Amino acid sequence: MKEFDPGEAPSSIVSITDRVKPLPLGVAVGSVHFLGDRAFFVGAEEGVAIATADGEITRTETHFGAILCAASDGKRLVTGGDDGKLIAIDAKGETSVIATDAKRRWIDNVALHSDGTVAWSAGKTAFVRNPKGEEKTFEVPSTVGGLAFAPKGLRLAIAHYNGVTLWFPNMAANPEFLEWAGSHLAVMFSPDNKFLVTAMHEPAMHGWRLADNRHMRMSGYPGRVRSMSWSVGGKGLATSGADTVIVWPFTSKDGPMGKEPAMLAPMPARVAVVACHPKNDIMAVGYADGTVLMVRLEDGAEILVRRNAGTAVSALGWNAKGTLLAFGTEDGDAGIAEM
Repeated sequence: MKEFDPGEAPSSIVSITDRVKPLPLGVAVGSVHFLGDRAFFVGAEEGVAIATADGEITRTETHFGAILCAASDGKRLVTGGDDGKLIAIDAKGETSVIATDAKRRWIDNVALHSDGTVAWSAGKTAFVRNPKGEEKTFEVPSTVGGLAFAPKGLRLAIAHYNGVTLWFPNMAANPEFLEWAGSHLAVMFSPDNKFLVTAMHEPAMHGWRLADNRHMRMSGYPGRVRSMSWSVGGKGLATSGADTVIVWPFTSKDGPMGKEPAMLAPMPARVAVVACHPKNDIMAVGYADGTVLMVRLEDGAEILVRRNAGTAVSALGWNAKGTLLAFGTEDGDAGIAEM
């Protein structure tokens, strides 16, 4: 089969299923992250499976219990668990304990900054530790729903009930509060640092234009948005929550306000997870029936990566070069596709 080119006509390639290396992990996959060209599959319980594109699998034990969150900066993977520990895993698969919660509370959110700073949460408290080991904390009014570092400067978004708090750990200034009624969970800055978006407990999203805190309502979903991914350059935000991928446009100073989102890759099953390519305007899409597609954002052209297999896709991830795509499912099936 000829090499994949995201700029080719959609009729030139229909399927790349024969490029997928199956990986029978045997445990539910919560997320997948690449460190170099090895895929780190974070299990729902206790450990991480590390796989190469040729199918070699090694396993690393991390937590005594459930793994509740994970984040990667491409250099290391950091996981939090219900054992109260925050664990770092390097590219060799070696682990180290970053922190242990003094009250053994669940570590349920984690975020990494490009300078090596790590943030995590337990209950209502957000923690930040810089590369020198200096630690600061901040408490919000309710349980932390999500964390995200801004792409510029050391600013941490803390999602919680009725809004998002923007905290500057290295500054004495008061945190900024962005208010909107409801329970805010996952939170993301746009790559250009102009917008902040949250996925809510209800089937909706909300956003703010950071220059003036103007509200951006993004509703109409039949289900909760559990996965979001920015396209290369931040031109669009791909989201799950429907039986199509909803892609909100962010090409203008007003973001998606006054514009209709694109609805791509419709299927009988609901979209479970999305992951945009790091270099090209394409995305990987995983569905509740186990199907995995690659979709071109420009025209919606689809390429089949994995046929439906009955169990929902729970994780997708690209390597930094965009030459490898990994996926995992709720029942422990996984694979790596070479582009």
